[in-house]
Amino acid sequence: MDTTTRAKIPSLHHQTEINWDNLDKTKLYVVGAGMFSGVTVALYPVSVIKTRMQVATGEAVRRNAAATFRNILKVDGVPGLYRGFGTVITGAIPARIIFLTALETTKAASLKLVEPFKLSEPVQAAFANGLGGLSASLCSQAVFVPIDVVSQKLMVQGYSGHVRYKGGLDVAQQIIKADGIRGLYRGFGLSVMTYSPSSAVWWASYGSSQRIIWSAFDHWNDKESSPSQLTIVGVQATGGIIAGAVTSCVTTPIDTIKTRLQVNQNKPKAMEVVRRLIAEDGWKGFYRGLGPRFFSSSAWGTSMIVCYEYLKRLCAKVEEV
Repeated sequence: MDTTTRAKIPSLHHQTEINWDNLDKTKLYVVGAGMFSGVTVALYPVSVIKTRMQVATGEAVRRNAAATFRNILKVDGVPGLYRGFGTVITGAIPARIIFLTALETTKAASLKLVEPFKLSEPVQAAFANGLGGLSASLCSQAVFVPIDVVSQKLMVQGYSGHVRYKGGLDVAQQIIKADGIRGLYRGFGLSVMTYSPSSAVWWASYGSSQRIIWSAFDHWNDKESSPSQLTIVGVQATGGIIAGAVTSCVTTPIDTIKTRLQVNQNKPKAMEVVRRLIAEDGWKGFYRGLGPRFFSSSAWGTSMIVCYEYLKRLCAKVEEV
């Protein structure tokens, strides 16, 4: 790589990436909580549809995403699309604070770790972002899994024979009464196996694709001027879409198994769930809800990353020239 190209890429990164040490953490957490809550409101119905499709039995198995959506509106109206939302939004705030802190600190440490190896920037970004995503997911699972278990039971209550509840607190109380605290961590191993690799793949794909796009941008625009804000957002959004597509294809099968384990009242083993899925729908049963998961992963990832990168710029401390 020539020296001209190497000089340009850091200048673009200066516009698009802000070091963790240069952020106002209090502002980041407070503003970020509101911003990400807004994104959750917009995309939560997709999670409900995906979960319904994954636990469907009998005739409901044949419903696609659109049919599932219509059925929810017919039976429960718009509130049906937000079952479990209160539980999710309450637990999401501390989980995201843990996630973002672990993500950024691990990314910074990983970049310093690989610096002596003189790897290409896309490879460095994939390694640092992937390790950051893995670490962040592992750290946040302790908060996220109980929220996930409770919210998913609320999402499917009264559907395909599932029990009805009075609310999130009622779900938690019944789980603890039946299985103790460990009941709230049902599927924890599969959650770690699903979300940790998923987070690693998402952030690695995002980091490397961004570098590749910026590199191509430099070749097409061989000039010293900085990119416009619209260009920055466009590159970040494209990276989010690519990352969402890759992640949803890789992790949907294990997410389907995990969801069934968490909502099934009969407490089946993972292999029992696998055998039943194959018996009901063949191997394609593992990809139930792939459409909503792909849309959710891409839409959530793109919205999240654009908001997060904007949030970082908003919360950046004044840098010395």
